Amino acid sequence: MASFSDRFSDGLTVVAEKVDDNKYLNSLKNSFSYFLPFILVGSFASLLRSLVSSQETGLARWLPALANLDGAFTAMNFATMSFMTIPIVILLGWQLAKRNDTPTHATAILCVAAYVTVVPQSVQALLEDGADGGTAAGLGEGALGAQGLFIGIIWTVVITELFRRLSGIEALRIKMPDSVPPAITQSFNSLIPVFLILTFSAVFGVLFRLATGSYLNEWVYAVLQHPLEVIFQSTAGIILMAVFAQLFWFLGIHGGLVISPIRNPLFATAIAANIAAVNAGAEPTQPLTYGFWVTFIVLGGAGGILGLTIVGALMSKQEDLKMISRLGFVPAVCGISEPLVFGVPLVLNPIYAIPFVFNTGISAAIAMVAMNLGFIQANTVDVPFGVPVFINGFIGFGWQGVVVQAIILIATTLMWVPFVAIDDRRATRESQDQGAAAPTDSKEAVSA
Repeated sequence: MASFSDRFSDGLTVVAEKVDDNKYLNSLKNSFSYFLPFILVGSFASLLRSLVSSQETGLARWLPALANLDGAFTAMNFATMSFMTIPIVILLGWQLAKRNDTPTHATAILCVAAYVTVVPQSVQALLEDGADGGTAAGLGEGALGAQGLFIGIIWTVVITELFRRLSGIEALRIKMPDSVPPAITQSFNSLIPVFLILTFSAVFGVLFRLATGSYLNEWVYAVLQHPLEVIFQSTAGIILMAVFAQLFWFLGIHGGLVISPIRNPLFATAIAANIAAVNAGAEPTQPLTYGFWVTFIVLGGAGGILGLTIVGALMSKQEDLKMISRLGFVPAVCGISEPLVFGVPLVLNPIYAIPFVFNTGISAAIAMVAMNLGFIQANTVDVPFGVPVFINGFIGFGWQGVVVQAIILIATTLMWVPFVAIDDRRATRESQDQGAAAPTDSKEAVSA
């Protein structure tokens, strides 16, 4: 009969395979991976605004001409962070089209058009003197920015599936002569499905608004997106997510990639909300961002690997562990844990299971205590993965971030100490057993 640990391991492996094989989750993961550079650039635009063009905290305080650059940094931020739903819809539509074997460009454009039909197409206008200018055609930030992200994702999945099914119906294709170029033929083949889908989407949007009194994006944000954000932005939610990801690492599966379809949309909405809050003169309130994750939770690599490199190099009695720890130190400083994860190895290694799985949870708890005490503030600048420890903490969270990182590093390093000692005793015992068995084997060989 399989043990509990075997069944637990098998269950997590099945979950990882299901996530990787699922076309929706895999496409969503790829879409956010492609968009990640723009999120980082958008957050750095906020940093430039604070350091350069702000007349309160930037160089513009002494060089007033630099304040003229404020509009440029604001535009960079809007084009990336406050506009993210549209490129995510395009990327997701494109990715799903490749999986569904439908025309990529037509699917992506159709997804954007269908999304626009279910969100408000007018905004409240303000005149330069602040007076009410009535309504004007346009898409508001609730549709373009992070608040529209979840309904953008949901509606893109619905539309791509409808398009796949209707495109496969031969009767809906317009026959063209063989002399017509393939691009034109493909466009006409998509004409009737596109018409039917956009009609359905627009009519559904109107009927939904008549039934609920809200636009679809507003209703989904209130009923689904906002409650999920509250749960995953809580201390308990962040710790559970960190430990859950690490369980996959223990099985040799990249835990960050497994949970990224759920985690990355939350990252994107959180950093956008923080930047919007700061721009509005309020305090940022969303702790779990990409910068928070790479700066604190996976400090020195998944599982607090940097601590193991220190303990292994300085305290271990095993020459192989000493060597691997020294070789893995520099990659771990940059957040790369694979040399030790597969070199020690830590995968399915029961001796190191406790620190390897729970160090990320400890890191998350320490960082959240610091944030709840007001020692650090939710960030508005996401630092890219690979920036060395302490430098990323300073860029994202100031000197306070460096202090929190130092505390986490000490705590996670101490977690490794007893388990390295246990592993040393195991290695010594095995060496003694082999030494005792060798003469016996030699005598048996001579007798034979």
